Amino acid sequence: MSGLMEIDSKYEGVIQDARKLADSVEPYAMEADESSELYQPILDALRASGLSALMVPSQYGGWFDTVDPLAVCLVREKLMRSSSHLDSLFALQGIGSYAISVAGTESQKEEWLPLVSKAEALAALALTEPRAGSDLKGIETVVDQKGAELILRGEKSFISNAGAASFYTTLAKEGDGYSLFLVPADSDGLETSPSPEIIAPHVLGELKFNDVVLPQSARLGEPGTAFRNVLATLSVFRISVAGAALGVMTGAIEEAVKHCTQREQFGRSLIKHGPVATLLADSWSDLESSRFLTYQTASLAIDDPAKNLDKSSLAKLTATEAACRVVDRCVQTMGRWGLIRGSKIEKYYRQARPMRVYEGASEILRLGIANGMVEEFSDGS
Repeated sequence: MSGLMEIDSKYEGVIQDARKLADSVEPYAMEADESSELYQPILDALRASGLSALMVPSQYGGWFDTVDPLAVCLVREKLMRSSSHLDSLFALQGIGSYAISVAGTESQKEEWLPLVSKAEALAALALTEPRAGSDLKGIETVVDQKGAELILRGEKSFISNAGAASFYTTLAKEGDGYSLFLVPADSDGLETSPSPEIIAPHVLGELKFNDVVLPQSARLGEPGTAFRNVLATLSVFRISVAGAALGVMTGAIEEAVKHCTQREQFGRSLIKHGPVATLLADSWSDLESSRFLTYQTASLAIDDPAKNLDKSSLAKLTATEAACRVVDRCVQTMGRWGLIRGSKIEKYYRQARPMRVYEGASEILRLGIANGMVEEFSDGS
């Protein structure tokens, strides 16, 4: 199913490559999406596609001068329809490395970004902790100065790519503020272990920093600037979750339409029955309205991501909430065939739900959106 919106021709190559990559992994996508460990054929396919180059500036092997939020959305839409494992690996190349692009030293950029662009180094962002989720100021991971070195200690929890990443962009307390640090995966004292299995498996794990010794050059940006750089990452990549939600909706609708046009009840195909047609029509309406908002917002974020973070939150909220409604309707139209374990529709059902938590839970986003509404409408303009 193609979208109703026209996209700038400069993205044609991106879309074609994303579609080609998504189609190439279809034979083993179901198996990969059940894995909470790195599925090597998926990584091999991502590397061969060259699409990780979208996640770094062209100066370091990237596709565009800067990371383009719309391009990332377009790719995630195609990849998520086929494989959440593939989508996750692709997305994390940007989510884990973007702070290097915006705050890293030239040495850090030259060391890591070319490897990220070719998926030779896998990236991860380590924010969440056992006691700190949405409230990142509640983290307990700390960095202390010891002579010319930094000592990192603490724990991170439910970290995507943990155990597979080549480095972790890690949030820690430093003095009275918060800083980001680039921690190579082979650092002495860094331990990884699996997280509890979740309903939509992907590479996920726990990190322990047992007095990990880091040089001063491991810091990303100036001391105390962590949240500025975390927000910069969210400004570009939160909207991409909406892109992935479009992929889930598209896949679910395709499965439902295929079933409802082929299966007959009471002498005619299911899609000719009014209640079924209503469920499908409402689903397509949700998909296309979410797509319009997502693409429009991603386009605005190209020039000024930080200025449009509230709109990115709105698009992410809209698309991920819609994805849950759409998949649920599609399951309903398929009846018992929508409940079969190991089917595509069942996979989409499980994948849709966590998206309302990733990159900012819906309730947290609503708080930020409401604050934005006060500024937007209270002055009477």
